[in-house]
Amino acid sequence: MLRLEKRPSPSKAWNYATPVVAVLLTMIAGGILFTILGKNPFEAIKLIFWDPLFSEQFAAYSRPQLLVKAGPLILIAVGLSIGFRAGIWNIGAEGQYIVGALCAAAVALAFYPAESVLVFPLMILAGALGGWAWAMIPAILRTKFNTNEILVSLLLVYVAEKLLAAAATGFMRNPQGAGFPGSRNINQYASAANHEIFAGTGLHWGGVAAFIAVLFTYVMLQRHILGFQVQLAGQAPRAARFAGVAPARLVLMCMGISGAFAGMAGMFELAGPARLISIDFNAGYGFTAIIVAFLGRLNPIGIVLAGLLLALTYIGGELAQFMLNLPAAAIQVFQGMLLFFLLALDVLSNYRVRLFLPKRATTENV
Repeated sequence: MLRLEKRPSPSKAWNYATPVVAVLLTMIAGGILFTILGKNPFEAIKLIFWDPLFSEQFAAYSRPQLLVKAGPLILIAVGLSIGFRAGIWNIGAEGQYIVGALCAAAVALAFYPAESVLVFPLMILAGALGGWAWAMIPAILRTKFNTNEILVSLLLVYVAEKLLAAAATGFMRNPQGAGFPGSRNINQYASAANHEIFAGTGLHWGGVAAFIAVLFTYVMLQRHILGFQVQLAGQAPRAARFAGVAPARLVLMCMGISGAFAGMAGMFELAGPARLISIDFNAGYGFTAIIVAFLGRLNPIGIVLAGLLLALTYIGGELAQFMLNLPAAAIQVFQGMLLFFLLALDVLSNYRVRLFLPKRATTENV
């Protein structure tokens, strides 16, 4: 029989090895899934992880898309990681991402078609404030009424999706769009567009913002008293109170930062790849960013690597859908497996598996 035995201290080796093992197990389980669906598992895995980067047929288009997809994932995940370290669980980043985009679109459409260098910075500010305000709802409810921020933030995602649908079909609908749902094309409005900084690289201002957010979070966690308070609150909540950490203030700070980062990600996506407010604007980045945060071990540098990996699964998943006619749900399950294996293997950081042989009954025991 097997049993789990608690380690005297968490294993650093397993802490770093877990993401790698989780990726390998995801490939194996994903291959089994693709086989059940009647597809060649080796070809599917190759399309997801290899062809977007190294295939002569697809790499020229897919490589720039890596930064396009990774930017919002990294930006949102870095914000979430701060709260997760403190034991504050913001699961509603998808809603904050949507509301940030809506607020940014409102600014762009209010100024349309005026040309001004102030429009784009105002959109960034509006996106950050929109995401921050949406995150403040579960934060304030937790600090004032001790509600569960997981449930409240998650339920607010569905409210944000209703607002998105109302905007796309109603108050933000393009008056020159022949009645079709969707706003004006923000990407074609020069003052509001988020174009590539260097042609052919896929790098736009959202990627720059993600890089700045990584640096900000790393410095805060490693060199600032706030980082110490965040980590102390997550590891020893009672000790944090004795050290003078105010729980309510910490909740508001962590939720606010994560909401602002998610809102900015929505703004950069709107003004860049997404181009307009549409019913299907939200692409699940807010939920996928949770996988990115944990796969990166809640470390800013690790989140960058995890964000690039998950972006690769987005691009490779689209290729697999196109080339092998795989259903989109299969790719989503494949991404979900990664989080499942990661959380399951996390047990090995704190516990070791021991082989336990039950003692045989003797006549004396009888």
